[in-house]
Amino acid sequence: MSAICMPKPKFCTEDPVSFAGGEGIVRGVNWGFGGWTYLVEMPLGIEPEFGRIGPEAMLFLDEIDLYEA
Repeated sequence: MSAICMPKPKFCTEDPVSFAGGEGIVRGVNWGFGGWTYLVEMPLGIEPEFGRIGPEAMLFLDEIDLYEA
C-alpha cells in the first residue's frame, strides 16, 4: 500500500482573496488536476431594480491565481 501526499491548501473557506479580476471570498476548496482549485464568490454590486436571485458571480480559480486580500 502506498500513501498519497497532497500539499496543504494555501486558503480556507471564508478567507478573503484577490485576483487579477477583483476580490472575493473563498466558498469552497477542491483538489483536482494536480493542484488546489477554489470557488470564489465576488461581492455583490448595487442591487438592480428587478432584484436578485443569488450571488452575482462565483468563479473557479487555481491557487496560483489567488493572493491574500
